[in-house]
Amino acid sequence: MGKEEDEEGVMATDFYWSYTDEPHASRRRQILSQHPQIKELYGPDSFALLKIVVVVVLQLWTATLLRDASWLKILVIAYFFGSFLNHNLFLAIHELSHNLAFCTPVYNRWLGIFANLPIGVPMSVTFQKYHLEHHRFQGVDGIDMDIPSSAEALLVKNPISKSIWVLLQLFFYALRPLFLKPKPPGYWEFINFTVQLSLDAIVVYFWGWKSFGYLILSTFVGGGMHPMAGHFISEHYVFNPEQETYSYYGPLNYLTWHVGYHNEHHDFPRIPGNKLHKLSELAPEYYKGLDSYKSWSQVIYMYIMDKTVGPYSRMKRQASAPKKSE
Repeated sequence: MGKEEDEEGVMATDFYWSYTDEPHASRRRQILSQHPQIKELYGPDSFALLKIVVVVVLQLWTATLLRDASWLKILVIAYFFGSFLNHNLFLAIHELSHNLAFCTPVYNRWLGIFANLPIGVPMSVTFQKYHLEHHRFQGVDGIDMDIPSSAEALLVKNPISKSIWVLLQLFFYALRPLFLKPKPPGYWEFINFTVQLSLDAIVVYFWGWKSFGYLILSTFVGGGMHPMAGHFISEHYVFNPEQETYSYYGPLNYLTWHVGYHNEHHDFPRIPGNKLHKLSELAPEYYKGLDSYKSWSQVIYMYIMDKTVGPYSRMKRQASAPKKSE
């Protein structure tokens, strides 16, 4: 691995560059050779449909209750309640992108479109396209759109600009691939777009702009300076130059489909989130020695206040790096 040497306390001016393959495919092979029974954990989460339906109904019902509320009340409820629900649905869509609710992929896609409804902005189908590339080409320059752009790195250089970036990180996360690596929309994007805009129009027509505003605010405040959003930073931002993926073992895993088990997830993306803890129990020798977190809020604080950490704190590798298959 290589990186331009920095003076102590000075932010880097380049990404970490790795000249080896990403670590997850090789670790998966090693773990399976010693613990073949782990394959028994593969397969859908049988409660995924129920969990998604409950959250979608609860969030849409909450939106209708707030149709006559003040904007201040809407903002407060969006931050302290709705944000947790919509972020839960965003991570449900993440789970569905790996076909972990049904064995038949098209059912997962339809459920993803349904889970998308309270989020307010159509994203489930497009997310899957880019996210699977993040798994297959982790860190590969020009392919993995999870990595900040050079423009972001040039603009975000101090605690103030990092705070603004954290507040708006969901916008960067969503818009970055559309600018850097746009993919032509297909049939399923059209369905996602049509269903979502129809639901948005129904909410506005029957309950008004405040109900719709609550849904949108729940999405974007929950993706900014919010404990749930700490996972965006904790997963792959490099605080230890010897490690490029980090897990979080805290209570918010129960609200986020256990996405905090991120080393485990990248090692075995065919295991649903509710079983990833069993992977750690079966192969503790591979995970206990890795750096991990217990607080996503602390990760956000560390990212903002550490002068040496910023958008360049990500591992990159050349496009010729070997491909990883799920």
